[in-house]
Amino acid sequence: FGALLKGWPALLLLGVRRRSVWVSAALTGAGLAALFAVAMPGAFAFLTFQRDRGTEVESLGALVLHVARHFGWDGEVLLNYGSVEFVGPYVGWVSTGALLLSAAGFGWLVLWRLRATRFAPHTVADAAFVAVLVFVTTSRVISPQYMVWLVGLAAVCLGFRASRMRLPAGLVLAACLVTVLEFPVWFAHVVASDRLGIGLLAVRNGLLVAATLLAARALWSATVVPRRPALPFAPRPSRTDGTRVSSS
Repeated sequence: FGALLKGWPALLLLGVRRRSVWVSAALTGAGLAALFAVAMPGAFAFLTFQRDRGTEVESLGALVLHVARHFGWDGEVLLNYGSVEFVGPYVGWVSTGALLLSAAGFGWLVLWRLRATRFAPHTVADAAFVAVLVFVTTSRVISPQYMVWLVGLAAVCLGFRASRMRLPAGLVLAACLVTVLEFPVWFAHVVASDRLGIGLLAVRNGLLVAATLLAARALWSATVVPRRPALPFAPRPSRTDGTRVSSS
């Protein structure tokens, strides 16, 4: 999911209703993938690298390991696959948990797309914002560049007056301000897992979790019509003498 996040513009399709757009995008993607596979051997090796990555120290799951270091966990923080990651016992469990959260988020997005019936001009932007929020928040790696993507999508959402993403967008902006303090200003405290570092991560990731939940709820309520239970059969009214009233 971390690698797929770099293709976040494709998530704009979530809010598109026309099937022809989906078909065109699928054919274009398949054609480009085939071209890269033939012309550029090893073009998809990055997928293997992503599979082997651990839990980056700034991610949501990393908070568990940061706290565990204060209770005797003997893991290490190393530069691995271009990011600063935790290496040691139980890191695989945390990484698997993050993948399961991402899969659950993806499942919710699919369910939303199947249930959504009310589409407005801003739905495409709102859906893309929610989708990127879901995958950024649950990813094993949270890079500062991910926050840039979120700010850009939030700005597009706020360009529509009818968008319900104002509060989530504000939370994302606040998370960006905390991210600047967490990296690069006090990144050494994050790596050391001291109180300041853990506190910064807890605030930033907490803001992202809140933004994700609020944005998902707003998107669902704006586009999904609640299913009303079928009314029970009502018998025809009768006269006071017990004779049923005829409809003729």
